[in-house]
Formats: sequence, C-alpha cells, structure tokens
Amino acid sequence: MRNALALLPLALLAAPAAAAPPPQLPPQLTDPATAQRLTNVMQAVSNALLNVKVGGLEAAIEGREASPQEKNLTVGDMARRDDPNFDRNLQQHIAQVGPTMQRSVTAVNQALPEVMESLHQAKKAIERAAANMPDPTYPQR
Repeated sequence: MRNALALLPLALLAAPAAAAPPPQLPPQLTDPATAQRLTNVMQAVSNALLNVKVGGLEAAIEGREASPQEKNLTVGDMARRDDPNFDRNLQQHIAQVGPTMQRSVTAVNQALPEVMESLHQAKKAIERAAANMPDPTYPQR
C-alpha cells in the first residue's frame, strides 16, 4: 500500500503530459478561407506571368530582329497558340487547387501527432546512440 502511495505523485506528474492535446497546425492554415485566398493569389500571379512579353526574346534566340507585332507577344499568347482551350483549362486547374490544398492540410493535420511521436522516438534513439559514443578525450592505450 505504501508503494502505491509513493507512486501517486509520479502518476499525477505524468497526467498533464498525457492529457496534452495532440499537436495541430495553426487554425489559419486549416481555415478553408485561407485556401481560397491562396487560390486567388495564384490566379493573380498566373495572370501576371501570362502577360510577360517574350516575343523579342524568341526572335533574339532565333538570331533575328523582332517585328513590332512580335515585340508584343506574351507568354499567354504563346500558350494559346499551342492549346486553344488554354484559358479554360488554366481556370479549371486553379479552381481545383483550393479544395486539393484543403484536403492536403486536413491530411497533414491528422498525421501530425503520429509524425511528431515518430520524431520524438527518433530523437530518443539518437540521444541513446550519442550517449554510447566513446569519449574522444579519454586516453588511449
């Protein structure tokens, strides 16, 4: 009985650690509105990149002077030349990014406690291995 009473304080000390909530990503990252804002940013960045003028560069690579019409050629113009449905396909792809990101964040959030536990176990294993390393200052015979 006295042994059980002696272990009671240790059990009480361990209880808060066991009751600690599992690690989670910050709510800002798990909020669907964040995914939507990132999707909006991707749309703006895509539009900016599609409007970069590259016609002069294409002509220079080919070793010739660019015509006035070529100088206004953009990345978007070149993409549309190869794919007539480029704009629609790009919009669909960007629209799918938000829900895909949200599913990914949810999956990471669910896996995080297990990953953190694995990292904790790896840390302990590394500490044990380091503790068993010979002391480099110990005199050798």
